[in-house]
Amino acid sequence: MKRKMIKENLQKIKNSIPENVTLVAVSKTKPVADLQEAYDAGQRIFGENRIQEMAEKYEILPKDIQWHMIGHLQSNKVKYMAHFVDLIHGVDKFKTLKEINKQAKKHNRIINCLLQAKIAKEESKFGLSFNDIEEILQSSKLKELENIKIVGLMGMATFTDDEQQLEEEFSSLKNLFDKLKTQNSSLRTLSMGMSGDYLLAISNGSTMIRVGSSIFGSRN
Repeated sequence: MKRKMIKENLQKIKNSIPENVTLVAVSKTKPVADLQEAYDAGQRIFGENRIQEMAEKYEILPKDIQWHMIGHLQSNKVKYMAHFVDLIHGVDKFKTLKEINKQAKKHNRIINCLLQAKIAKEESKFGLSFNDIEEILQSSKLKELENIKIVGLMGMATFTDDEQQLEEEFSSLKNLFDKLKTQNSSLRTLSMGMSGDYLLAISNGSTMIRVGSSIFGSRN
């Protein structure tokens, strides 16, 4: 990817989204030089899906970057990022929250998390049912986890060109988010939308989008 392109792509996306929407630059598999380019163009939030790769990049790149873990999370790897990760997007088990809390405690940190809802029709997608999410947020066990904070929800829509289906999936999560927000003031982030569907996600209430190929070019 030509360096100038990354800067231009970032600018184009930032110009196309409202100010209240946070852009996460999905930099998984991309070389450090590409991330540095995006950083030099003003981007400060990067999303990775492999903890080891993210930890390596964290060591090399400027320390004012906010690192988001956006991939499916394996509990045994949490320890490698607990000292620096800013937000964990894809939490889909209470057990994982317990592990994040345990590792955050060791570093005297509070780690922000999003609960991943299953909104896609595809079997391959991970996520909690809406009922499970409500149960977790209301459970007394959650109050015992003092080193994590659930700040919102995340969902991945079906990989499809059918806009009506995408719209239904996004709006179902937005409705849940609005309902839960009335009971829980710490919920402020709704992470929905990627390179192919982020404008539709924003029109359905997304406050955070995860964009990779539209910034860095398609993955090799």
